[in-house]
Amino acid sequence: MEIHFDGGLLRPWEITDAEELAVIADNKNIADNLRDMFPNPYSIDDARQWLSSVLEQEGPKRYFAIIVNGKLTGSIGFTPKTDIYRKNAEVGYFIASEFRRMGITTKALKAITAYAFRTFDIIRVYAEPFADNIGSCRVLEKAGFTLEATFKNYVIKNGVIKDSCIYSVLKENFIE
Repeated sequence: MEIHFDGGLLRPWEITDAEELAVIADNKNIADNLRDMFPNPYSIDDARQWLSSVLEQEGPKRYFAIIVNGKLTGSIGFTPKTDIYRKNAEVGYFIASEFRRMGITTKALKAITAYAFRTFDIIRVYAEPFADNIGSCRVLEKAGFTLEATFKNYVIKNGVIKDSCIYSVLKENFIE
């Protein structure tokens, strides 16, 4: 199953993507803007382990490779929440440095958000970028997400206490 967007597509991950994923993901700038569970350095073993866990998931796909001109350029996916949060899904993404500021991530984010609303019983998609990750905040805004809050001194990354934001879009307000 592929999700097409202007200039590229999202396709399910394959175990054979491990080497290319490791090259893209082994980037301190990417790791510095993600949760600590994302390793740095990022090895081929890390890629294989993550891909194996993604490929084992049952049901509709939730994690996709971002492909532009036949080349793996990044990753995007979402996690449907459970319990009282079960009408929500958290989205996350990263893109190789050389593909930033081209509008690819915004288009990929809009495409996966539309897919999430169509495929899962959710009414809200959200993301939690660090407040100083201006690029990600701009991507979210361009994709139709709204800043709901900035949490002061909310997270710690690389030994530094930082602010974190929460952006969301409701199904009823989402424009594909």
